[in-house]
Amino acid sequence: MFFQPLKLPIALCALFFTLSAQAGKLSIVIDDFGYRPVEENKVLQMPAAISVAVLPNAPHAREMATKAHQGGHEVLIHLPMAPLSKQPLEKDTLTPDMSSEEIARIVRDAAGKVPFAVGLNNHMGSKMTSSLPGMQKVMQVLNQYNYYFLDSMTIGNSQSIPAAQGTRVKVLKRRVFLDDSQNEASIREQFTRAVKLAQRDGYAIAIGHPHPNTVRVLQQMLPSLPGDITLVRPSQLLGEPVHQGKTPPATNNSPTLKFRAPGVCKVSKPLPPVPQSRAVDVVIESVADSKLINQLGLLF
Repeated sequence: MFFQPLKLPIALCALFFTLSAQAGKLSIVIDDFGYRPVEENKVLQMPAAISVAVLPNAPHAREMATKAHQGGHEVLIHLPMAPLSKQPLEKDTLTPDMSSEEIARIVRDAAGKVPFAVGLNNHMGSKMTSSLPGMQKVMQVLNQYNYYFLDSMTIGNSQSIPAAQGTRVKVLKRRVFLDDSQNEASIREQFTRAVKLAQRDGYAIAIGHPHPNTVRVLQQMLPSLPGDITLVRPSQLLGEPVHQGKTPPATNNSPTLKFRAPGVCKVSKPLPPVPQSRAVDVVIESVADSKLINQLGLLF
């Protein structure tokens, strides 16, 4: 087999970009923006790929949405939706029995209060998102906007995907909650779990909140992300297949995504050294034998 020297750089680049494309994508969204400017400003100092979801009726909603957008962060509307639990509902909380007109009014008002939003996700919402008729009305309203819907998956049988059928609304699903527990060790564990899910499945979306402990863990762990993980905005995942169902939570007794390292390969006697010129030949031969490179027609 003869390898054209001039095409070696092209072959190496093609192989490099193929390996890069296989990197896991991790999206992190920080909910409940608009109430804690001190902690939220710390979030906005993090990489621009960290996205924020702003509560429309929060006192600092417009300010923080604008500031996030100016810093390059993706902005979502964090819209209150009715939970199954019995608790007082926030102003303009979506409920399954609302009319389409009332839902349209609430979404329109929220869009005015959260400038620069490109998506919408649910605040609470287990009762609303599990209602197919209710979510169909939501999706019909969102169809008039250029918003995607990030399902926070507060309930396993969410109807967001079937409700979006027949509309232009694209749906994403949360895989990990970073801070169901605000214990730092637990947040670290959930962050690591999100990374492993992204490595295993190609991508994962994690949701957290601007709690001091969450902010501290992110500040410490984001700089040391594995080299095969890329931070992305949720909108960069709209072309990915949606993971169906809710990922079961990890527990101390049954941690998820455990793997066993392969055994150490022992050599009976030292291997002879490889001359530098031969080492270069080995690299070229490896590239030459690459299935991708052959498919690209770079070898003769």
